[in-house]
Amino acid sequence: MVQPVTTAVILAAGLGTRMLPATKAVPKEMLPLVDRPLVDWCVDEAVAAGITRIVFVIAEGKESILEHFRAGARVETALRETGNQALADSLAAIAAKAEFHAVYQPKQLGIAHAVACAREFIEGRPFALLFPDDVILGRQSCTAQLVAAYEATGGTVIAVEQVADADVPQYGIVDPEGDGNPVRLRRVVEKPRLEEAPSRLGIVGRYVLSETILAHIDATPPGKNGELQITDAIARQIAASEPVSALRFEGRRYDTGRPLGYIVANVAAALARPDLAGPLRQRLAPLLQGEEPCAS
Repeated sequence: MVQPVTTAVILAAGLGTRMLPATKAVPKEMLPLVDRPLVDWCVDEAVAAGITRIVFVIAEGKESILEHFRAGARVETALRETGNQALADSLAAIAAKAEFHAVYQPKQLGIAHAVACAREFIEGRPFALLFPDDVILGRQSCTAQLVAAYEATGGTVIAVEQVADADVPQYGIVDPEGDGNPVRLRRVVEKPRLEEAPSRLGIVGRYVLSETILAHIDATPPGKNGELQITDAIARQIAASEPVSALRFEGRRYDTGRPLGYIVANVAAALARPDLAGPLRQRLAPLLQGEEPCAS
C-alpha cells in the first residue's frame, strides 16, 4: 500500500525575468490566463487529483498569491454590499478549493532548495510538485494522471514529453528502461548535449515525489551557483534502487513563462470556452490575414 497524495507544493518564488517588465510588480503566477491567474489553473489541476492541501513556496513581494486564495477579500465584501451575490459566491469558492499555506524561499537556491522550504508540510509523505509556468490543458488533470501512476508503481513519478532535438539541452532528459507508460528510469540527465542525451523525453513541471525525497535533498551537495537541483535528488533515489518512473501524460503543455507561449496558452484556453471560442475565431481571422494593423 502506498501513502495517498493529499498535498501539493506549488513553486512561486521565481523572479519572472523572462516576462519583464510585466512581472516587475506583478508576480508572474498572477498573470491572467483568460480571466483567471495562472496559479489558479495550477491549483485546479491539483484539486482535480484529489489534493486537499496546497503549499505555495513564495518570495517577498508575492503575497498577492495568498490574497487571491483568501476568503473575505475586499472585492468580495463590496460585491455583497451591492447585491451581486452570485459573483461574490464565485470568489468565495476560490478560497474553498483547498487548505492553503505558504512558506518563503529567502534566496533563489534551486528547485530542491525550494521544496525543502516546505519541509514542515511534506516530510515523511509523498506530494505533488507543480510549476505554474507550465500550463497543461487536456481532458484529465496531468497531476491526476501522475497520482494514478504513482498508485500503480510506487515511488517518484515524473511527467515527460517528447521534445525537439534543438530543445534537448534546455531540459532534464530521462533514460527509460523500455517503452512502457509509466516506465521505470535508469537515470535522469540535466540539460545534456544532444549527442549525449539518452532519449528525447524531457521533464516538464509536474512530479509526484515519494516520501524519501527530502532525505536525498539533504544528502545532495550544492551544484552550480550553490543551487540544489531536484534532478540530483531524484538521481540519488535511482542510485538507491528506489522506484522512479516517467509518465508521458495526455494533454498539451504551454510554457507561459515566455511571451509567445503565454500568448498561445491564452488563445488555446479561450478556444476551449464555448462563450469565447466563436467570437475569438472571428476576431483572429482578419488579424491572421493581415487585414488589421498591428500595434507598434
